[in-house]
Amino acid sequence: MSTPERAVGAPESRTEEGVLRRIHLGTRKPGNWMQLLKFGLVGGSGYAVNLAVFALAAGPLGLHHIPAALLAFCVAVINNFWWNRHWTFGAGDGHAGFQAARFFTVSVIGLGLNLVLLELFVSSMGLAALPAQAIAVALTMPVNFIGNKLWTFDS
Repeated sequence: MSTPERAVGAPESRTEEGVLRRIHLGTRKPGNWMQLLKFGLVGGSGYAVNLAVFALAAGPLGLHHIPAALLAFCVAVINNFWWNRHWTFGAGDGHAGFQAARFFTVSVIGLGLNLVLLELFVSSMGLAALPAQAIAVALTMPVNFIGNKLWTFDS
């Protein structure tokens, strides 16, 4: 028995359609753009924390770039959770444990993407570890924003 072919470019599921529709409609709300700006500012602070911890771990402490990135991630995610919960999304009245679990899940997905990009940039493209980490972190920001906006702090 064959399955009906999906039209080229058609969403694979109703859930995917719903998420894409929410993203599309969300771009029309000015408040979402303000949240994106705040998320970017919080991300900028987390970026600085991440790179500072990474530079310390990979430099004077002599860790390999992957464990250094994991340590930097752990420190930065705590910073980002607190600021995004209280300032970006104003979700301080929600259940902190529930939000933290979701935030961490989204962050781990972003970390996975970050580590793949980091390894690609260092091993395949020959970039130095610190600039490679800087680029990889920046490229994962959209994944993290959408995940946290639509799932972690969805009100």
